[in-house]
Amino acid sequence: MYGYDQTGNAGHAGQHAGHGGHPGHTGHPGHGAHAGQHYGQHQPPPQAGYGQQQPLYPEPSPPSLAEAVRAFTTGAMTPEDFQAVFATSKVYCPRGDTPGFLALHNTQQPVIPMFTTLKELRAYAGKESKYFVITGAEVLDLLPSGYGFVLDMEGDHRIVFDAKAVEEMVDFAMRRMYG
Repeated sequence: MYGYDQTGNAGHAGQHAGHGGHPGHTGHPGHGAHAGQHYGQHQPPPQAGYGQQQPLYPEPSPPSLAEAVRAFTTGAMTPEDFQAVFATSKVYCPRGDTPGFLALHNTQQPVIPMFTTLKELRAYAGKESKYFVITGAEVLDLLPSGYGFVLDMEGDHRIVFDAKAVEEMVDFAMRRMYG
């Protein structure tokens, strides 16, 4: 026997040598003398071919925030799609000795530097800089009124949202959440 009862006596549990004497064994495929050889080993799924159903794959993951910034700044992504990615993404924010955002006031309007990755933050602020991580939705919730933010200041695809753009982002987020 090679993992199943070929004699049709599947209902006679424990009577065949090589079944391991497990009570209640019914001789189903994969439960015989040789089944133990493969126990715990991963068997690759059968390859989909003619007449077989394609395996279900999960939805593709959304782009990273860095990818979304590149796509948005090059016009390949709509503002709405960018904001959807931004809201759920991690944002790296440099900080001082006290909690809170660090703002740049030597700009036309005060802006807060933020980064899509820790690597981008380190390129701007140095290896030993302090930072905190929040989501884009939390940025919109916590950003002081009258402030904008800049993503990846030193990056190839820097993007600036002035205070008016931030207000529009907040309004859009509220409409999405509350209709």
